[in-house]
Amino acid sequence: MRVVLLAAGLGTRLRPLTSKMPKCLVPLGGRPLLEIWLSRLSEAGFGPFLINVHHLADKVKAFIAESAFRPSVEIFEEPMLLGTAGTVHANLDFFQGCDGMVVHADNYCLADLAEFKKAHEERTKGAEITMMTFETERPGSCGVVQLDAMGVVSAFYEKVEDPPSNLANAAVYIFSRAALSAFPDAVDISTDVIPQYLGRIQTYHTTETLIDIGSPRALEEAQRIAELRRINEVSSGM
Repeated sequence: MRVVLLAAGLGTRLRPLTSKMPKCLVPLGGRPLLEIWLSRLSEAGFGPFLINVHHLADKVKAFIAESAFRPSVEIFEEPMLLGTAGTVHANLDFFQGCDGMVVHADNYCLADLAEFKKAHEERTKGAEITMMTFETERPGSCGVVQLDAMGVVSAFYEKVEDPPSNLANAAVYIFSRAALSAFPDAVDISTDVIPQYLGRIQTYHTTETLIDIGSPRALEEAQRIAELRRINEVSSGM
């Protein structure tokens, strides 16, 4: 399955770190976040990949050019940011008329990606999108959902005061080919696309680590977890 990795963000909340390094290349456990995504997706049977770039685009291009993933990666440079939905809309041909995955690559995500794909393949009849969800301690800072008895999104709230749920949108999606064929010419997936599909979004819930590294506090937590994983892998001989 083809994957679009959204990696063009400015990373303003992580400055001065991101003044010289794009957020997608911030190291976690000694590995750039983008490398972690590409490795885990490839291991789960996903690919090829399209990565959008903007901020410090040359550094992302250089990283890909020197990586083992180069043959399976296409770069899409945006002189002006198109927004998450805008990037997908501009690259609909990349999916070749098939289902496709869209990932916010500034998340440190240890979810079982193969199981996520399986959940999409076994989704409720009528569902056209599968959304990954997780429980958050800060529901007011992200998009949260309410579900029906079948695990389908019945309501969605994007960064509202006093949110009615702590079940958060992980910003990791699989769109059916029907959803991609009708994908709107819009700016943002969360605010412009998701509301159009209420009642047609299946969810896959993960209890594994999922951290948006958009703040120094979150980055520190992700780096701590990644370093512990690295140490454990070294000690176990993996």
